Order: sequence, then structure tokens, then C-alpha cells
Amino acid sequence: MRPRVRTDAALRIYLVDRDVPGITRDQLAAAHRAATETARRFTAEGKPVRYLRSLFLPQEGRCLCLFEALDAECVRSLNDAAHIPFTSVTEALELYPPNPKTLESTR
Repeated sequence: MRPRVRTDAALRIYLVDRDVPGITRDQLAAAHRAATETARRFTAEGKPVRYLRSLFLPQEGRCLCLFEALDAECVRSLNDAAHIPFTSVTEALELYPPNPKTLESTR
């Protein structure tokens, strides 16, 4: 059985990997606000991009952020404009668990 995959003809999901050892909660919150505000500004300027969410791994000093955009360059530009450091931007597929009702109908 295959997991459901969200597809969108225009916008794709991108994972931004950040090495942020020693970052404080206040700095993390400021980066979160900057990403959100810069995404709104880019979208208003005709460059559709949306900051979706982040996962912070405090023991590893890493933060993984998800964005939705037309291309990876838009995501890089957003992070540069927001002054948020990153190590990579990679296209990703967002997987959802199968719907229990769908599973029952295939049995």
C-alpha cells in the first residue's frame, strides 16, 4: 500500500536545513517571525511562497523548516532576505497517513 502524497501543479514543498548550535529560544522565535513576515512580503510582491512549519532539534542544534514555493531559488531568496542562515534547500514530498476508511475498502 502506498502512502497518500499531496501534489500541487504549481507549488512544491521544500525542506530548509539549518545548523544552529547554541541558538536561544528568543532567536528561534525571531527567525520564525522573520520567515513568516518575509513570506507574506514575497507573496504580496508576486513571488508566492509560504512558510509552513519548523522542527527544532535542540540536542543536535538543527532546525528543519518546510516552505511551499514555485522553486528552490525563491525559498533561498526568502531566507537570505530574512537573514536566516541555512545549509541546504531541498525539494521534498509531504506524505500523509492513509485514510482509515480507504484502507477498509481495499480489504
